[in-house]
Amino acid sequence: MHIGIAGAGLLGRLLALQLSAAGHRVEVFDVARDAGPRETSGTEGAVWTAAGMLSPVAELDRGNEDVFHLGLRSCELLPGIVQSLNAGNLCHFDGSLLVAHRADAGAAQRLVGLLQAKADVHHQPEALSPAALASLEPSVQGPSLAWLLPSEGYVEVHNTMHALHAQASRQGVQWHWGATVDAVEPGTLVLGSARKAFDHVFDVRGVGARPQLPVRGVRGEIFLLHAPDVSLRRPLRLMHPRHSVYVVPRPDNYFVVGASEIESEDRSSVSLRSTLELLSAAHSALPALVEARVVHSESNLRPALPDNLPLLRFEDRCTRINGLYRHGWLLAPALVEQAVKELVR
Repeated sequence: MHIGIAGAGLLGRLLALQLSAAGHRVEVFDVARDAGPRETSGTEGAVWTAAGMLSPVAELDRGNEDVFHLGLRSCELLPGIVQSLNAGNLCHFDGSLLVAHRADAGAAQRLVGLLQAKADVHHQPEALSPAALASLEPSVQGPSLAWLLPSEGYVEVHNTMHALHAQASRQGVQWHWGATVDAVEPGTLVLGSARKAFDHVFDVRGVGARPQLPVRGVRGEIFLLHAPDVSLRRPLRLMHPRHSVYVVPRPDNYFVVGASEIESEDRSSVSLRSTLELLSAAHSALPALVEARVVHSESNLRPALPDNLPLLRFEDRCTRINGLYRHGWLLAPALVEQAVKELVR
């Protein structure tokens, strides 16, 4: 089949990888200038601002059972996907940590109780003593309460995005950069006055799918820190009554701190409020971050539908995937698997 994909974010690259591997002729269209992050390509794709947490259990505080099971399936699929890229070990499953200060014990216990009630018996949070926490993560010194979610992990976002593009290119995928898809119709991508025909098309444009889908952007802000003296193997989420802050490790002692969640489509620079809240909270859990250098800060828009749940819709010669919201890496592999299976039926 000759397949057209509108959007070269995470969904677009996963689709291109798997469809080309299955022998299809694949073309991908994206408004970005090239395959890189915003600083080189100008892309507004939410994936580049993601921390890459793979947290199906931790996200049960907001997600429903479908999100949980899709997340578990994505965690099963990702190691095989990464192995196929021939780019090293880009996803890590050493668990994740939920931590809280003693003053926030009530809110933390309520959240953990909710996770225990929603998760199945194989994915329960495991309470850690102070000694056990110190043994797992010596740099985590502020919080007095901690739980391990052993099945969770994270993916190296930028390295994996580059590797997906490289492997799909080796498999013959054709990329069209600087190409704005104005509409996706049955078997057709509309680019201005041009109409490009395919056997099947995929619409994975995120916020760019408006007005064909009622998608909105939800602002999120992150920081990239460099702290040579800090060691962290697992994603850490600090529970707080007002907000949840995470710290996710990156290679060479870099760390992503996030993330605000604001009902706004403003893509301007990170606000002072978010800077104070996120970095102060991160420092309270990892005191050695006090000497970290702020390498980069960024805001972007997560694509969300009115119900904040993902959409996978099959139409005549067209498949639409959107609304992954705050769960891009957690949901994309499983949704792409479903979409590809439906195509070849």
